[in-house]
Amino acid sequence: MAFAIEFDGRRTLVTGAGQGVGRGIARSLARAGSTVVVNDVRPDRADAVVEEIRAEGGRAEAAIFDVTSFEEVLAATDRLGPFWALVNNAGNAGTERFALTPFVETDPTDWDRYFAINLYGVLNCTRGVLPGMIERQEGRIVTIVSDAGRRGEPYMSAYAAAKAGAAGFSRAVAREVGRYGITVNNVALGSMATPTDLFPEASEEMAERRARRLRDYVIRRFGTPEDVAGLVTYLASPLASWITGQTYPVNGGYTMGQ
Repeated sequence: MAFAIEFDGRRTLVTGAGQGVGRGIARSLARAGSTVVVNDVRPDRADAVVEEIRAEGGRAEAAIFDVTSFEEVLAATDRLGPFWALVNNAGNAGTERFALTPFVETDPTDWDRYFAINLYGVLNCTRGVLPGMIERQEGRIVTIVSDAGRRGEPYMSAYAAAKAGAAGFSRAVAREVGRYGITVNNVALGSMATPTDLFPEASEEMAERRARRLRDYVIRRFGTPEDVAGLVTYLASPLASWITGQTYPVNGGYTMGQ
């Protein structure tokens, strides 16, 4: 028996899909037959991914909205739905300010930006798609979280807290909506070699930081979107009907568990 993932045109919303991991997930879902709604706050990025998908023969459309705005999310999901699946990928690891800061040197103005997108963005988008999924008695939600929230990453405490909160939220919602045929799972990432890489600058100091971090990985490289996209595509597919409330690490062996 051949193993094949087939969405048969089912619509999937992927947030933050204009670059990096989200782009890879969106393209993988389209190749599996999903009609992908590519969300980003920047039209140029979303449009570029839509064109890539269409050039490969897939189906996609852009959706420009800010996941941190509950009103924008509800308007977009009402307008563009219904959705078979939601992939909560949009996130913020703080790369606009490189410094990894001790918690004692931070304040709520620093914390807010991490919680706004990594936690409230997940709540907003999940709230936006769930009524339709419950009405149709089917659906998939996959949230991209982080090993920072599983392991506890020093100097990234607010980010770790937000990602851990998103994972806990997913488990709670999974218990609420399983009776409706809806599954809710997490995929936890290690450091990714994407435009949101923690160490983007080509200085000698940054090269040393990258080398030190790589020593924590059993597989001595950072992750790529392709490393993530296959698992997310499976969890978002009709095949994954009896998997819910779980967190799957994709991390090159950075953390391990039994």
